[in-house]
Amino acid sequence: MPTPQNALKYEVEVSEKGSVEVPVPFPAGSRVVVFVVEENDDAFSDLASAAQTSLEFWNNPLDDEDWNNA
Repeated sequence: MPTPQNALKYEVEVSEKGSVEVPVPFPAGSRVVVFVVEENDDAFSDLASAAQTSLEFWNNPLDDEDWNNA
């Protein structure tokens, strides 16, 4: 059975040396997986942010009406 995992999100700037530092709440020696994604200021960034922060984005009557009748 899969184990649920909590994700942490940090927004940081790359240093002049091309590196980033992220303080994490894990003890020394813990194994972690890191995904690095460049921030994108495209037209969909607000939608993506809303989708990541709350399920309420998807809970609206217009969307329900369209998908329930598809």
